[in-house]
Amino acid sequence: MDMQEIAARGLVLLGCGKMGSAMLAGWLEGGLPAASVWVIDPHPSDWLKGTGVHLNAELPKAPGIVLIAVKPQMMGEALPTLQSYGNGQTLFISVAAGTSIATFQDILGAGTPIVRAMPNTPAAVGRGITAIIGNAHAAPKDLKRAEGLLQAVGQTVRLENEGQMDAVTGVSGSGPAYVFHLIETLAAAGEAQGLPTELAMQLAKATVAGAGALAEAAEDSPGQLRVNVTSPNGTTQAALEVLMDEQDGFPALLKRAVAAATDRSKELSRG
Repeated sequence: MDMQEIAARGLVLLGCGKMGSAMLAGWLEGGLPAASVWVIDPHPSDWLKGTGVHLNAELPKAPGIVLIAVKPQMMGEALPTLQSYGNGQTLFISVAAGTSIATFQDILGAGTPIVRAMPNTPAAVGRGITAIIGNAHAAPKDLKRAEGLLQAVGQTVRLENEGQMDAVTGVSGSGPAYVFHLIETLAAAGEAQGLPTELAMQLAKATVAGAGALAEAAEDSPGQLRVNVTSPNGTTQAALEVLMDEQDGFPALLKRAVAAATDRSKELSRG
């Protein structure tokens, strides 16, 4: 990803909350000059004010990229100000949940190159994963530019069609919350077995983080890693007999949870 190419034409970031800030920090660390970034945000943080970017200033005439990171409910008032960039050479990238490519095309024009992206909150520590899909006007080079920017905060994957975005929301978009809840409940279960509160939480956090890191680094599949830990008739097997129960263990529970999130994403996309 050539940050110099983006720097030459300028990048506009619309909205700089947690996700916007995480991405901007990654870009600046990756060599994007602050002077080539324009940020529009009504409530800038002290960190943002100290970055040296153009803040709520007059925008360049034809920026290379506009990245939309405002909350979906703020989209209506924020987007029309950028209509003049539509149907041109400016690439729009949106990380706003639940806002379809069609919605952007209605506002910006059907000839606008648009990439829709779904990142997740581990982006804040450079461990996010973002799924992207482009519209008909997004050329291969546009998708590459989007990937380059989004890889500043983690991994990227490309989708085959926009319809997959709802399921991505259910798995990776909302998924960090499922894992945080797993940590909470694992710690509470340890406490119920007599461990002090802080110790149980430290064990739960480190175990979930460590297992995730091992699953990513190991050549074995997560299923094989599970088998590797499970001695016949041992402690792990006793626990897994509860967790792997087809009726009320993880298989049924997570299927229902991900389906609920996916269905809600579809509802929100329909407005």
